[in-house]
Amino acid sequence: MDFPLGKIEEITLQSKELGEEVTMLVYLPANYSPLYKYSLLIAQDGRDYFQLGRIGRIADELLGKKEIENVIIVGIPYESVEDRRRKYHPKGEQHQAYIRFLAHELVPYLDEQYPTYQMGMGRALIGDSLAATVSLLAALQYPHTFGKVLLQSPYVNEDVFTAVKDFRQPELLQIYHTVGEQETVVKTTSPKTKDFLTPNRELSRIFKERGFGYFYDEFSGNHTWTYWQPDLKRAIRQVFS
Repeated sequence: MDFPLGKIEEITLQSKELGEEVTMLVYLPANYSPLYKYSLLIAQDGRDYFQLGRIGRIADELLGKKEIENVIIVGIPYESVEDRRRKYHPKGEQHQAYIRFLAHELVPYLDEQYPTYQMGMGRALIGDSLAATVSLLAALQYPHTFGKVLLQSPYVNEDVFTAVKDFRQPELLQIYHTVGEQETVVKTTSPKTKDFLTPNRELSRIFKERGFGYFYDEFSGNHTWTYWQPDLKRAIRQVFS
């Protein structure tokens, strides 16, 4: 079945927080009109979500079937593996600056450019692996700005556990969280492999205990787009239905 296709445009924003120009991809639905209001989905690893995740096609289908509300998707690409780590890793040198960029620069810009709902529950962050980690930490710091988070196999360390345990307003956030049953030996940029599954299960326990609005599932697969891509349709349907 063919669905009307949305369009993808590029936008560029000069960031004071990061001291650089950030070029992003923006998906606008086929029926886009300034007369409607739109939810926002902001993707870290943005180019991967558009190319490997085919997020635009998924949105076309779900919107075409009227299974989700109107949504604009913004993809923020990373420049290099080093750039990604600097911004996404909890210990990265630009980690806090990147989160401030999202909350203080990107959101006001998008609210000005597009007819958005301009409230936390109208905005979601999504990411895979480290991109999921920074999405979660940004939402925990700015829950009134980002009310929904979609986590695909997040990298979880002590910084993440601490941030979730210290968070006092779980009712403000809605979280979608998946991880693969085979994610026990994951190759990362460091020479050592990492077990993603065990810390994700522990994180899930904490989310449930704390009373977040929460969905969790383990897929049979590993830490790759082969499995994140098929999971994406359910994730978007669930969060934007």
